[in-house]
Amino acid sequence: MNTFLISIQKEDKFFIARCPELGVTSQGETLDEVQVNIKEAIELYIESFGTEDLPSETSRPFWTTVEVAHA
Repeated sequence: MNTFLISIQKEDKFFIARCPELGVTSQGETLDEVQVNIKEAIELYIESFGTEDLPSETSRPFWTTVEVAHA
């Protein structure tokens, strides 16, 4: 059993889920749907590429802000 970090954002009408550790992305119209879809996408990734190169640990995200001047 592996655990992966997932980022979910609302973009227009859809939720977009990304797994940065594997480079896998999926979408859904609801949070429940996108979570099911990203899990399936990750499972298909593992089925296609195997588990030999999977990260051994899930990284902890670091979120911050940055100020940018604009003209």
